[in-house]
Amino acid sequence: MKIAKGSSIESSSDQGEGITKTIAGLAVDDTGDSDDRVPLVLLHGLSFDRRMWRPSVAALRRTDPRRRVVALDLPGHGDSPGWPSYTLESVAQSIHRAVEEAQLESPVVVGHSISAVIATIYAARYPTRGVINVDQSLEVAPFAHLIRSLADQLHGPGFAGTWEMIAASMHIELLDGAEQELVRSTSRPRQDLILAYWQELFDRPVKEIEDFVAVALAALRASAVPYLVVAGAELEPDYQKWLGTVLPQATVTVWPGSGHFPQVAHPDLFAECLASTACWPTAR
Repeated sequence: MKIAKGSSIESSSDQGEGITKTIAGLAVDDTGDSDDRVPLVLLHGLSFDRRMWRPSVAALRRTDPRRRVVALDLPGHGDSPGWPSYTLESVAQSIHRAVEEAQLESPVVVGHSISAVIATIYAARYPTRGVINVDQSLEVAPFAHLIRSLADQLHGPGFAGTWEMIAASMHIELLDGAEQELVRSTSRPRQDLILAYWQELFDRPVKEIEDFVAVALAALRASAVPYLVVAGAELEPDYQKWLGTVLPQATVTVWPGSGHFPQVAHPDLFAECLASTACWPTAR
């Protein structure tokens, strides 16, 4: 369903949809009330849309009733229109405009996959009470090198097969039937959109991208913004050691056997993680 700018409709509340409307040009599900609890902003991964979060938001209603939650469709995804630029910085700016228009004060920003990187950059630049990173490494170089090595296939007729290879690494098969259906039904891997979001990986030197992320991590480290990683498999020891150095405040929760989608495999547990952020301290 496409939504006209400025419109809103009531959706079935028991499914975690809340009110569907447009905020700062982005389609959102807006649930709950603004109160003394920290609001939550939920950002889905590349090719997916905001429906990915609905089981977790429905579970949160039981754990932390009426908590304010805004789940966004990223630019070009779901019901949000395409944008001229999809750089990490420009997408973070678009989210900040939506946060301001929704009058969300220093939210906890939750990002799945690439959006965990976007959430990290957001928290380094804008008032944020904390970040939840859902199954995304912050060491960007290995992925950047992989995508650059696949440039010819991704830009040509081999895109579909290459995307299938990337999707296979997400281990959707570890989810049960209904969970798999949610993941598959919310994914629209359009070649033009995927390439637009990855344009920086093709155009910028890998070292430059690493340095860009390192600056964001240094800002978070200095401010001691609370940072939770929810992973679907045990982290590699070297990566966990690196993470502890660059973000000493980061804590890691692992739900083995849930692949790239721990929030989908365990919506009740994930809702408990969301609820726990209500008392996260203000960063210095």
